[in-house]
Amino acid sequence: MSDDHGFDALVALCARLRAPDGCPWDREQTLETLKTYIIEEAYEVVDAVSDEDRGKLAGELGDLLFQIIFAAQIAAERGWFDVAEVCRAIHAKMVHRHPHVFGDVEVSGAAEVVRNWEALKAREGRRAGALAGVPRQLPALLKALRITEKAAAVGFDWERARDVLAKLDEEVRELRAELAPERGEDGVQRVREELGDVLFVMANLARQLGVDPEAALQGANDKFARRFAAMEAGARARGVALSSLDLGELDALWDAAKAEERG
Repeated sequence: MSDDHGFDALVALCARLRAPDGCPWDREQTLETLKTYIIEEAYEVVDAVSDEDRGKLAGELGDLLFQIIFAAQIAAERGWFDVAEVCRAIHAKMVHRHPHVFGDVEVSGAAEVVRNWEALKAREGRRAGALAGVPRQLPALLKALRITEKAAAVGFDWERARDVLAKLDEEVRELRAELAPERGEDGVQRVREELGDVLFVMANLARQLGVDPEAALQGANDKFARRFAAMEAGARARGVALSSLDLGELDALWDAAKAEERG
């Protein structure tokens, strides 16, 4: 990549867009308005990774990088920091958090790296507890995974996946006990809490099994969508709408879609 289109040029471009004679839309943006765009671009990066599309991934990473530099430009205008300070800070942090690479610490594997990472963060004295640092706005399933990872890093964890399965059975029993035929507002709240417990334990189980629960659920979502689309195609081939079929007919279409997908 030439210097004319490198990192410094992108920084200069963001400053130009925000200049008094720059783009009116870009000049109106604030850190608050950028939040949605940052989240959206991050998810588009994830989509590109999932699609294994190298060209798309390069473009989406660029979009996300632009949002980061743009946010740093707004911060610089407020006198807070500039993008160079952002780079220096993350560089120093990564060196400090990887003593097994840049120092003389030895580790046995990735699990020990995670434990050391959390211990270093604790010693830095900028956190209120072991669970600090988990973004409040993370999607709930991913947040559950991060929370349990941090708890496990300080030793609060099940020893085996089968122990988590036993806990899951317990939580399902508690949920089933709340599913009374009639329940008032308190009953609805208890069902919500018990269902939340089931989902939380499921995230913990996924971590124990080495499975990303967010990716697993996305895979299940995609699979359902494919099979449902096949059901719709099957109904159209018969000249009918799904909504006109009874449950038995819908189940038959679903089974046919599963069989076709499995080859």
